[in-house]
Amino acid sequence: MAAAKSPLHGRTAVVTGAARGLGRAMARDLSGRGAKVALLGREEQTLAEVRESLPGESWCWEVDVTDDGGMARTAEEIRERFGLPSVVVANAGVAEGGPFAESDPATWRRVIEVNLIGSAVTARTFLPSLLATHGYFLQIASLAAIGAAPMMSAYCASKAGVESFAHSLRAEVAHRGVGVGIAYINWTDTDMIRDADQHVVLRELRGHMPPPARKVYPVAHVAGWLVGAIERRRPAVYQPAWLQATQLVRAAIPSVVTMLSRRELPRLIDKGSFDATGLLGAGGRADSMSGASSATDTRSSRGTDNARGTGSAGSTGSAKGTDSPRGAGSTGRRPG
Repeated sequence: MAAAKSPLHGRTAVVTGAARGLGRAMARDLSGRGAKVALLGREEQTLAEVRESLPGESWCWEVDVTDDGGMARTAEEIRERFGLPSVVVANAGVAEGGPFAESDPATWRRVIEVNLIGSAVTARTFLPSLLATHGYFLQIASLAAIGAAPMMSAYCASKAGVESFAHSLRAEVAHRGVGVGIAYINWTDTDMIRDADQHVVLRELRGHMPPPARKVYPVAHVAGWLVGAIERRRPAVYQPAWLQATQLVRAAIPSVVTMLSRRELPRLIDKGSFDATGLLGAGGRADSMSGASSATDTRSSRGTDNARGTGSAGSTGSAKGTDSPRGAGSTGRRPG
């Protein structure tokens, strides 16, 4: 008996933060289930490599999720190439670690911008398509949305923010046939987590969690679980499943975290100085480099007659390649 087709077969799915980690793994799973996948991220070459590795129809666009104009142009190209998206995954995210008092204000702010503002920009950009298709928006949150941890203030604040944003959005659009889901995930084997483990205090803080909470889960396993939730249009998905139980004791978590931190943090800090990490992982470093490059481009363009038009490659924060429907992946093959 032939296996039933996935409800995602033939549909268009947009994944932000698709160059690596969970976004890349979800794109692969979505493609494997027959979806046409639009890959969005900050790393053009890496995105192109992801596109070439997928089994089905896909294309990629280099774009900053915090840039409304760049995202709008990207959305138009996606519609021209694939049709209206009916699945959008707001996965793009960055993190930094370190004491809040010594944190770099620009880096701290960037975490909020990418994780929270970027998710809102993603939703605003693609909501017209989701309304037309009665589609589904999946917001990637975290255990950090349920219980904040020390030394990760920007990340925890941003994930609490996206959780509340998704709850609010769901209530607004439910009567119009759009589903909104929240994915609560724990430690997942990505370069961000591996980078965090290189810093003593972050590694030790994870190590002092209860055994189930400190486990790192394979990214392919987490991605498959989340894509399954997309197929079922779940309002919430927990990976691992036991995370759902933390909702029952949510009110008590801050007091417990404070008690443990008061006891453990002085000892951990005595083991070695702990400075701010900057943006963690290869994705975080790519975002930092893209931001620095954009600032340089902006400064160099001032006072010149050769001003870039909107949507041209290299304009600050815009989607590259928007003068043609090929997007950032113009070096590779066209789908079909």
